[in-house]
Amino acid sequence: MKVRKSGSRVLWYESLGFGLILFLSWLNKFVDLPHLLTASDARLTKWRDGFIETLLILLTWAFVYSLTKRLVERLHYLEGMLKICAWCRKVGHEDRWMRLEDYFAEDFHIDTTHGVCPECMKRLEEDTKQFHRSQAALQPPTQQQNPSPAQST
Repeated sequence: MKVRKSGSRVLWYESLGFGLILFLSWLNKFVDLPHLLTASDARLTKWRDGFIETLLILLTWAFVYSLTKRLVERLHYLEGMLKICAWCRKVGHEDRWMRLEDYFAEDFHIDTTHGVCPECMKRLEEDTKQFHRSQAALQPPTQQQNPSPAQST
């Protein structure tokens, strides 16, 4: 999926950035970058300060890396969900909306057919029976128009 690839790329760039910070920090200890850039007085290298800087940079990197990784995993989880319209049941896919059947046919190469699940079949039968009862209740009872010959005598 696109998110997984771009998420790991973000983590690599982030790690590369922190690596560059570490490299510049140590380069500063060996070459004295402020002296080279501004022509100021050379100062003694402080190894202890370099190790403390490295430790702080690595701790910051670990914190930022773990937060970014959690965000990327959450993004991947959310992107992995299938968007379905609550009203018309169309599927949102790649900036367009399509019928569920078309989505399955296009993305998964699966043909679909329609059927009725047992729960819906039961509900349909109950609704049909209730409809017939309501229709029967609306119609007046049929009365006999012509009396039979036995009743007229």
